[in-house]
Amino acid sequence: MFLEENNVKSTLNSAHVTLAHKRSHGVTAVASFGVFCGQQVPVEFTAILFSDKLAALEAHFGCIGNEKISSKNEWPHLTIWTGAGATPKEANTLPQLVSEGRAIRIDFKEPFTLMGTVNFF
Repeated sequence: MFLEENNVKSTLNSAHVTLAHKRSHGVTAVASFGVFCGQQVPVEFTAILFSDKLAALEAHFGCIGNEKISSKNEWPHLTIWTGAGATPKEANTLPQLVSEGRAIRIDFKEPFTLMGTVNFF
């Protein structure tokens, strides 16, 4: 019921962790990930942060070969839910909302890792 009423399924179907965004980080930053396009990278999820309008998983990238993958985003995350009137981009504000007491952070006792594919959207 929650999944249907809160559009979680739709959000998860388009889920991604942004490495760099052209408008925020510039074309050069985005292009720097081109050598990794199509390759798999481990992504460890260590916490969930949520408010009444947003929920996201904190993300940490592993390596491709010997190269550590580092997101240009200040807070790498996977948005898993947006409430009415909220946009996925607003999930970037969750750490600040936590510090203001307007969101909650729960650290996972046992973080989990999923494999992701580096791609451009």
